[in-house]
Amino acid sequence: MHGAGFPKTPFVAAMRPLPLIMAFLLWAGWASPSAGQIVPFPAGFQVREIAANGATIHIRVGGPATGPAVLLLHGYGETGDMWAPLAAELARDHRVIVPDLRGMGLSSHPAGGYDKKTQAGDMAGVLDALRAGRVDLVTHDIGNMVGYAFAAQYPARVTRFVLIDAPLPGIGPWEQIVQNPLLWHFRFRGPDMERLVAGRERIYLDRFWNEFSAHPARFGEASRRHYARLYARPGAMHSGFEQFHAFDQDAADNRAFLARGKLHMPVLAIGGDHSFGTQMADVMRFAADNVEGAVVTDSGHWIMEENPRMTVALVRGFLDRHP
Repeated sequence: MHGAGFPKTPFVAAMRPLPLIMAFLLWAGWASPSAGQIVPFPAGFQVREIAANGATIHIRVGGPATGPAVLLLHGYGETGDMWAPLAAELARDHRVIVPDLRGMGLSSHPAGGYDKKTQAGDMAGVLDALRAGRVDLVTHDIGNMVGYAFAAQYPARVTRFVLIDAPLPGIGPWEQIVQNPLLWHFRFRGPDMERLVAGRERIYLDRFWNEFSAHPARFGEASRRHYARLYARPGAMHSGFEQFHAFDQDAADNRAFLARGKLHMPVLAIGGDHSFGTQMADVMRFAADNVEGAVVTDSGHWIMEENPRMTVALVRGFLDRHP
């Protein structure tokens, strides 16, 4: 495999050969030739700034106001902008809510609160301000961690939960995963590290986009410039490092959540076939008791850049199967 982004632990093993139907889907064009380019959100989406839990959260909201709500949470190296193709599909019949997590994108940079339990409180405040009660959750990377903390604290507010290609601190094989040398950035922080990266944000971020993808070229130049500008904003790299610095606290919080019991809502765990693959479902079965697995083929970690069509189809299919 080219560019496999995550360690081959007992839970992230070599992938099996693709089934014939997946090979056909690839041939039929599920890997969009326009993958990896920033696209605008559909006309009618509104942009708002919502004060919540000590942060100001930048959000995009669109779709029918009376439709079921869906909350899309991004991860590191991107912002809520990654979700535009999925938002366009879901806005046909959902009220789509797309925030930038605290410290990322156009949201504020508080001095603290980068543990995922606190950020789940940010999302609760956003939903309260929008008068959105129950939501579907669709999350990627660090968004998975915020989403899990939200679902564990507010299970009655989550109808269905889709997690994409990242583990949960303290859950299942976490300790094996973090030992992989590819994940050195989990401990990369502090004033000296910030000075090393200052003015070189693009170089630092290219490392993620290249090493954690199956096809680095699909994370296009326009997208790289777009995100690099956002991560070069004052305080942005510090806030990003703090997301990782909080993992030890997140692990402790997650173990406490799990001690109360597993999640019961329907869960879809998606992995890129050059990244977590089928092992995403194995990870999530430690934390939830109603888990389906799926694989985005011909893709590494950056599923919305490398194979957006298949990702959108998997999410839409899951939400439609569980009304």
